[in-house]
Amino acid sequence: MKPKKAKDIMTSVVVTVRPEAMLTEAIKLLLRHSVSGLPVVDADENLVGIITEHDIMNFAFSGHAAETTVAETMTRDVITYSPDTDMETLVHCYATKRIIRVPILEGKKLVGIISRRDILREMDHIYSAY
Repeated sequence: MKPKKAKDIMTSVVVTVRPEAMLTEAIKLLLRHSVSGLPVVDADENLVGIITEHDIMNFAFSGHAAETTVAETMTRDVITYSPDTDMETLVHCYATKRIIRVPILEGKKLVGIISRRDILREMDHIYSAY
């Protein structure tokens, strides 16, 4: 069996949000698409950050979500990988960094995302062969 790469298991249609969007819009996107985090991209689809449920929580319950932008709360230092990253590297990252999702970039452009669920789905596929 040929070793899988990020491009083989990534979700390539990614729900994103712009940095100038209000947190209330990000909340709606998270709920509508049943995801726990969103890549933040500029007008050219370049990754500029990521925003998660965790990032939003304090603002949502303080009553300031409608007046706070995604850019004000997003994480700017994001772990990313290329489409050619091997599965072993991805699994190691998830295990050691305890992250939930990793954007996949070509240059600065977002081309996909891999979540822990994608990794589990691939593991299920591998072990179903036994």
